[in-house]
Amino acid sequence: MSEEGPRGWGAPLYAQALDLAGVGPGTRLLDLGCGPGLFARAAVDRGALVTGVDADPSAVVAAAAAVPEGSFQVGDAHDPPPGPFDVVAAVQLLAHVTNPVVVLRAAARVGAAVVVTVWGGEQECAVRAFGEALAPWLPSRPPRTGPPPITSVPRLLRLADLAGLSIGSVVEVVCPFRYTDAESMIAPLLSSGIGRAAAARAGERVVRTAVLDRLAPFRTESGGYRLDNLFRVLLAHPRA
Repeated sequence: MSEEGPRGWGAPLYAQALDLAGVGPGTRLLDLGCGPGLFARAAVDRGALVTGVDADPSAVVAAAAAVPEGSFQVGDAHDPPPGPFDVVAAVQLLAHVTNPVVVLRAAARVGAAVVVTVWGGEQECAVRAFGEALAPWLPSRPPRTGPPPITSVPRLLRLADLAGLSIGSVVEVVCPFRYTDAESMIAPLLSSGIGRAAAARAGERVVRTAVLDRLAPFRTESGGYRLDNLFRVLLAHPRA
């Protein structure tokens, strides 16, 4: 599932992660995989002292512009700055790194607390409907092999344990993807990789019709759309 969504979708997730980790004025927070600074902005607005790291130089530039109070640098989440930090955050990061255990172990080395967020399972997230609508024109998925996805609680807890972390808590939060009308929902989808691939095979009109048919159950009385998606937030601490 993509991390992209309508503007503001992550606010409930960020608030839950910050609440769980007790982030407030003066908290020294390291944002691993900071992206364009959306989570960092939420942390700074609570008074945190934020350092952000991302492997993408353009993301670092965007984060520095969005959060001038923070300190951002190009870097690898597997090898974070030495700190020490009160909280190390890995927000929607673990599914995108080479070795999640190494990232979590490094976070435990430099932080007094580690907070992690991940998507819920596919059946727990309404955005799966986009993929289902486009499925007739996309390659079939190969059978899953290897370990279960990090979206599962047992897998997330296992990774934390292997990294030397003691679990504080795991909570769930629902983040609605809200769209004001059909066009605000369909336009970003058609500009995405899977949207372009489907439109190239079936034509944009056919794809639009398929998406609107599949997303009809999520239409609101105002003519917009609301897709509820589950996320999980883990708080852990380094084992003594």
